[in-house]
Amino acid sequence: MTIQTTYTQARANFAQLCNNVTANREIVIIQRRGVEDVALISAAELTSLMETAYLLRSPKNAERLLAALNRALHRDIEPQSIEDLRREVSFEAATREAAG
Repeated sequence: MTIQTTYTQARANFAQLCNNVTANREIVIIQRRGVEDVALISAAELTSLMETAYLLRSPKNAERLLAALNRALHRDIEPQSIEDLRREVSFEAATREAAG
């Protein structure tokens, strides 16, 4: 949910707005007179959005990610334990070799 407030109200309640943004992942739109509005968003949320945009920038990568999401949503494949996945991709052996 987005909170909208004026610049004056944002200044008066800045600490509380920051707490809402970080605790509830709220986005605050600050309306300013005569200039473009700005958004207050948690750094973690912004980082996540930027990473998502980066990963979806490549059409081929976006297609792969969306196909994987679709498979997960439709449970086209059986869930796999972390241990089974590590064995399948030889993660433990690769980790030992890299440390070796």
